[in-house]
Amino acid sequence: MLDADFFRRWLTAAAAAVDRAADRLTELDSPIGDADHGSNLRRGFTAVVAALEKEAPDTPGAVLTLAGRQLISTVGGASGPLYGTLLRRTGKALGDAAEVDEARFAEALRAGVDAVAALGGAAPGDKTMLDALVPALDALGAPDDSSGDTVGGAFGAARDAALQGALATTPLQARKGRASYLGERSIGHQDPGATSSALLFEALAETASGDASEGSRD
Repeated sequence: MLDADFFRRWLTAAAAAVDRAADRLTELDSPIGDADHGSNLRRGFTAVVAALEKEAPDTPGAVLTLAGRQLISTVGGASGPLYGTLLRRTGKALGDAAEVDEARFAEALRAGVDAVAALGGAAPGDKTMLDALVPALDALGAPDDSSGDTVGGAFGAARDAALQGALATTPLQARKGRASYLGERSIGHQDPGATSSALLFEALAETASGDASEGSRD
C-alpha cells in the first residue's frame, strides 16, 4: 500500500531528477520552445518540496493536490498548468484515503492524464508530454506477472515505457504546443515535455525500489 510518505518521497525524488536534468531539458527546449523548460520545472519542483516540508499533508491525495497547486502558482508558461493539473487531478481522484494500492493510483493517474489531454487539446503522437504519460500509464495499469516484484513489474514497466515514449517523439512533427509553430522543423528534436514526464516515472520507480529494498531487510 502507498501512503502519504511514499508520495512525498516520490515528489522529492522527482525534484532531484529534474534538478539533475534541468540543463538537458532546457537544451531540448531551445530549438523548439522557449529554452526555459528545465529552469521552470526546477523552480517549480523546488517549491513543491518546500511546501510539502512546511505543510506535511497526511494523505496521498492531499500530497498530490498541494503539489499540483504549487506548480500552477510557481511555474510559468504551459508547464505549470499542465503538470499542476496532472498532480492536482490525480490527488483529487485519490480522495481522502490514508493509503491506496497501485491499482487505485493507476486509476487516479488516468484521471490526471485525461485532464492534461483535455487542457492541452493533445493526443498521443502530437509530440507532447502525453507521448510519455500515456504509455507509462498503460504499463502501470497492466497486469503484473512479476511475482510481486513491484519495481520489476508495474513501476519499472511504467518507467521504461515513459522513456521509450519520450525517445520516440524525435521523428514526430509537433501538432500541439509551442513546437507546432515550427511545422516540419520540429522533426528531429526530442520533446522536452515528454522527457520531463519520463523523469516522474523514473523517480516513481526509484522510490518504489527503495521501499522494496527496505522491505527485504525487515
